[in-house]
Amino acid sequence: MKILFVANRVPYPPFRGDKLKIYNLAKRLSIHHGIYLITFAESKEDYNYGEELGKLFKQVHIISLPKWQSYLNCLIAIFSNIPFQVAYFKSRKMNRLVHDFLSKNKIDVIHTQHLRMAQFTSDIQMPKILDLPDAFSLYWKRRIENQQNPIKCFFEKIEYKRLYKFEGEIVKKFNLGLVCSREDLNYMKQEHGSENIDLLRNGVDLDTFKSDGHDYYNNSTLLFTGNMDYAPNVDAVGYFIKDIFPIIASKFPNIKFIIAGQRPVKQVLYLKASNIEITGFIPDLKVMYQQAAIVVSPLRFGAGTQNKVLEAMAMGIPVVSGNIGFEGLEIKNGEGVFLEINSNGFSNKVIELLQSESLRQQTGTKGNLVAKEKFSWDIIALQLEDYCNTVAK
Repeated sequence: MKILFVANRVPYPPFRGDKLKIYNLAKRLSIHHGIYLITFAESKEDYNYGEELGKLFKQVHIISLPKWQSYLNCLIAIFSNIPFQVAYFKSRKMNRLVHDFLSKNKIDVIHTQHLRMAQFTSDIQMPKILDLPDAFSLYWKRRIENQQNPIKCFFEKIEYKRLYKFEGEIVKKFNLGLVCSREDLNYMKQEHGSENIDLLRNGVDLDTFKSDGHDYYNNSTLLFTGNMDYAPNVDAVGYFIKDIFPIIASKFPNIKFIIAGQRPVKQVLYLKASNIEITGFIPDLKVMYQQAAIVVSPLRFGAGTQNKVLEAMAMGIPVVSGNIGFEGLEIKNGEGVFLEINSNGFSNKVIELLQSESLRQQTGTKGNLVAKEKFSWDIIALQLEDYCNTVAK
């Protein structure tokens, strides 16, 4: 089978989020299928990864999207009903490239990544899948609920209304839409009446993130990972340090909180303290996980599932999480992850885990088993292969 991936970012290096997903799916599908890639370059560096991408994709086509063009697109979008998230990626070059490629190459299925890229493939009359990967309007709905700035709230409500309408209409133009959690799936069906929606979970690379006999004796380090220019992550660490971490530190004065992730914004850098470390980009996150007694995920808005949680589970490290992302895991409370929905409950659960080596080990072991059974990229790639076969037929 020949599959064309239309992605909003170059999926290399495979660090975090959508890059990680496309890379791992393509890595496995390319063994038995012809995989092709059309994508945008975010920077000049993206053009340096041709050799690595060539190991997975038979052809790679990269289009530049200058920032000035994206800003102009958004300015023009003020006078329309197009979501700014979609307008930002508007590109005649990309539209021409996609259609020109399809006119010259026989493709069985188009896999379009993210709502932002649906504008380039939604009207093409051939088998096609839209990998959202989460319900984007749900993300914006929760973002508004946690927004304290009234001016930002006003504009975010405008974007939410646009996204909600666009999302509901565009997914119906595809043979199949995919989301990464049961929570997002139910939302899409209830809010948009979408019947052509199914589940494709986020995964974890079990070869990279292995437990390797994790040291459960350590009870001095808490860890948060993620892209630190991503609004939900920025909000989460600020909330944790303000409302949760002081309670924990009062019981464990030597506790250390590490925030590990690329592109930390000033709002995050200002959080640095004697017992709070901001690492910036880490090429091998496994090293950071190995130092952690507990991984925390106190996100207050967002959607889908969280890589930080899946990676910690795979490595056998206990996680304490807020409700964002937990429901999408479809696990019981304590199966690798404890759910706590307020600051007191969150801090108390972290303290309970820090006080008990056996509880940390028991929780981590359960999480490792769940990761192997449900979240291996090998399993998820096979599921996408089945979806592609069904759509192609």
